[in-house]
Amino acid sequence: MQALAKGYAFIGINLIGVLVFWTLPLLLSFLISISKWDLSKGISGIRIIGFSNYIEMWKDEWFRASLFNNIIFTGSYVVILVVLSFLVAYLMNEYVIGKKLAQLGLYVPYIVNVVAISAVWLALFSNNGPIVSFLRFLGMEHPPVFIADVHWAMPAMIFICVWQNLGYTVMLFISGLVNIPKDLYEAADIDGANLFAKIRFITIPMLSATTFFIVITSVINSFKVFGLINLITKGGPGTSTTMLVYNIYRTAFQFGKLEFASAQGIVLLLLIFVITWIQFRAQKDE
Repeated sequence: MQALAKGYAFIGINLIGVLVFWTLPLLLSFLISISKWDLSKGISGIRIIGFSNYIEMWKDEWFRASLFNNIIFTGSYVVILVVLSFLVAYLMNEYVIGKKLAQLGLYVPYIVNVVAISAVWLALFSNNGPIVSFLRFLGMEHPPVFIADVHWAMPAMIFICVWQNLGYTVMLFISGLVNIPKDLYEAADIDGANLFAKIRFITIPMLSATTFFIVITSVINSFKVFGLINLITKGGPGTSTTMLVYNIYRTAFQFGKLEFASAQGIVLLLLIFVITWIQFRAQKDE
């Protein structure tokens, strides 16, 4: 009994933090999502109306666009990030001299403040910025102004997010690569396996746990992207880069529709939960 009490004492602070900053806000958000709230009356202005907010939410063009955009963004971002990170990590681990310095250079964007990153890319992608100017130098008469172009804004945001998180995922892959037993590669060399066979049958299977962790965290983070969208594109042009979290923020704090924003938040939570559950089941069945 004493040992149990000590255990709860050690985790008590964390439990309080989870209760105050996660559980209670979640319950309050769900309560608001099934209510009609007259803000002028404070808490007493909450009136339970059932799930009509969830039904009305699907009639909102901005919500449908943000959901569609987030699915496209997540699929593209996760695939590109995982594949590119693996390739960079493998090349760095096998062929690069001065790995630590190269890893540091890749990791810096991950720890730099999102405001600084947004300012840099706004300047790079501006109409008179170096990227557009370089395309004109190459002979393109009307190069796209990427973040202001409805067709190029989403690819530009995917590129920026991949660039920002590449160093972190590369370091995770490298940590997995260095823990693969060298005996496996030596045995493969004796059997006459070529480079691609060793990557396919040794490296990739041995990195399955690392890859699974990266995919899970990348999917979750892709549904929570907000800072770059808010600072660079404001969800535009039009609805081309509007994501779920940004739409929740705008619905709540710009339009004052806390009920619809809370309903969207609950839908986002359920969506992430379902995707994560499917990934865990798929990993378990392998």
